[in-house]
Amino acid sequence: MSLIKGCQEGKGTPRLAEVKCPQCGQYVDVFVIMGGAIGKTGTLAADERCVCGCVLPAGSFLTEYEE
Repeated sequence: MSLIKGCQEGKGTPRLAEVKCPQCGQYVDVFVIMGGAIGKTGTLAADERCVCGCVLPAGSFLTEYEE
């Protein structure tokens, strides 16, 4: 049995990106899905919250935010 069973590489691993909060302009770290089903590629993997309280929802496209 492999110790890294289930480990994903390449397009299966979400990419870390930094985007500006649409509400206050602060930078927020987000994880972006790089592979998968049609309509999932390029979307946020999880909800992320800015320090101002604004929520960047999972499933929203990275292109909706300024990098």
